[in-house]
Amino acid sequence: MRVLAEYGNEEIAKVYVVQLREDEAGNGKSRKYVVECVESVQPPIPREKKWVLIVSTMFGCPIKCKFCDAGGDYLGKLTAEEILAQIAYIVRRRFPDNYVPIPKFKIQFARMGEPSLNPAVLEAMRRLPEILDAPGLNVSLSTIAPKTNTAEKFFEELIEIKEQYYSRGRFQLQFSIHTTDVDKRNELIPIKKWSFEEIAAYGDRFSSPESGDKKVTLNFAPAVGYPLDAKVIRKHFDPSKFIIKITPLNPTVRSHEQSLQSLIDPYDSKSSQRVVEMFEKEGFEVILSIGELEENKIGSNCGQYVQRAIHSRAKPESSYDLEKYGVRIFPS
Repeated sequence: MRVLAEYGNEEIAKVYVVQLREDEAGNGKSRKYVVECVESVQPPIPREKKWVLIVSTMFGCPIKCKFCDAGGDYLGKLTAEEILAQIAYIVRRRFPDNYVPIPKFKIQFARMGEPSLNPAVLEAMRRLPEILDAPGLNVSLSTIAPKTNTAEKFFEELIEIKEQYYSRGRFQLQFSIHTTDVDKRNELIPIKKWSFEEIAAYGDRFSSPESGDKKVTLNFAPAVGYPLDAKVIRKHFDPSKFIIKITPLNPTVRSHEQSLQSLIDPYDSKSSQRVVEMFEKEGFEVILSIGELEENKIGSNCGQYVQRAIHSRAKPESSYDLEKYGVRIFPS
């Protein structure tokens, strides 16, 4: 693995651009296989208390969600070694002896790629407790729940891995929902995927909060024009098993190009109050996750991918401050 660049803020988040492979592209040229990985903290919580790593699982992504800068340009799946190499690099920068003494040390498989389409993610999860001395290790997997044979096998094996390695609240499973209108959801996430009924049935099997498991998270980054109806969610999902997370739709290049507007204004708490109360009224716990807005300028937030911003002719305001963070262009 070769680190091509790093940028960001040590006290908030850093993005690492890494090259994992290189092959011949013809005419004497080569093709570099590049991904990004991220480390972040959540001020005012210090790194000594909580530390989050976010790694890529694919070169590009075949899903092409309407708002995600990491989508498209799909060149294949990372191996388990390539996934673990991202983690090892960031860990050893700060903890050369491989001992991570942080109470909440979370690794998210969420930077680039749909993890359920890559079985190597399962192998990486199995090996993590062996290669890291990290008593506070937690893992988090975010998925849109593709309806494919590969994903079906992945999710079945994922239950076994959670039980064997990450029981009692050390696994956070998240499903990206975003809207309760099925047609609009298909527009945002253009691939055949599980229905709400299928997600609910799997979540019931996956999580046992009575045994200490975390509830399964249903993620919503609501956009104007994409309906949200808490009664639809309550019809399918049990509040004793599922929790709701509301985030702003991050200012990505793709959301800017598609004229998608976030329903949640991170600078105006009133804009989220109605949404939070709507779900709470149906009996759900709700996490309102606004986060550190400087991360939008670094390009480390969910759905962002700095290499997309570099090659784009236009970017949203308050996002990807490439000049401030000294971002450079790398030849592909």
